[in-house]
Amino acid sequence: MFDYSARPDLLKGRVILVTGAGRGIGAAAAESYAAHGATVLLLGKTEEHLGRVYDRIVAAGHPMPVLIPFNLETALPHQYDELAAMIEAEFGHLDGLLHNAAIIGPRTPLEQLSGDNFMRVMQVNVNAMFMLTSTLLPLLKLSKDASVVFTSSSVGRKGRAYWGAYAVSKFATEGLMQVLADEVEGVSCVRANSVNPGATRTDMRAQAYPGENPASNPPPEAILPVYLYLMGPDSAGVNGQAFDAQ
Repeated sequence: MFDYSARPDLLKGRVILVTGAGRGIGAAAAESYAAHGATVLLLGKTEEHLGRVYDRIVAAGHPMPVLIPFNLETALPHQYDELAAMIEAEFGHLDGLLHNAAIIGPRTPLEQLSGDNFMRVMQVNVNAMFMLTSTLLPLLKLSKDASVVFTSSSVGRKGRAYWGAYAVSKFATEGLMQVLADEVEGVSCVRANSVNPGATRTDMRAQAYPGENPASNPPPEAILPVYLYLMGPDSAGVNGQAFDAQ
């Protein structure tokens, strides 16, 4: 595991948006960010899942989160603008953005992968991620110390058979991170890095490996040190790097 121990007030006063915050790694990261003092904006498709995370954060006495139902597959440009306007009106800036939401799509040979399925995965995993990044970048630049964390995958660093659109989308994720990191280097207080979570006990992992014993993988809570490190001030100056959570 990534070796880092976060102090309790690491993220005090910070405003951090987490996509795919309703379940899995996104939910665990959101709750951990809140536990370390951040006001977390919970963005996801399913309001019911987001509500459970919201309730747990409130019950624990952490800063009041914000619930943002938002469908990355169908969102139109004006909805991203409205999201940015809401954040600006409420908080004036944004300190962190964790791109966690993704779909896996069919695991099949490229020859058998339909164009519709390919484009759906790219829409959620790449296009929506770009739209969020570009729309929220002005708010991130208003922070004294902002971090954008992209969720990658081992198949986004070396392609493997049958990972199709998902692998391609994760290569694109690494590319977007690198381009953004190079553009903000030395000219703003924004930094961008990627994290490969590795095998983790999530619904997406179970979907990808139905024959695997879920208990053989660590729960999302166990891989959070790198997510805390990259979102807090201890990683100031770290930019354009590809990290492994495990």
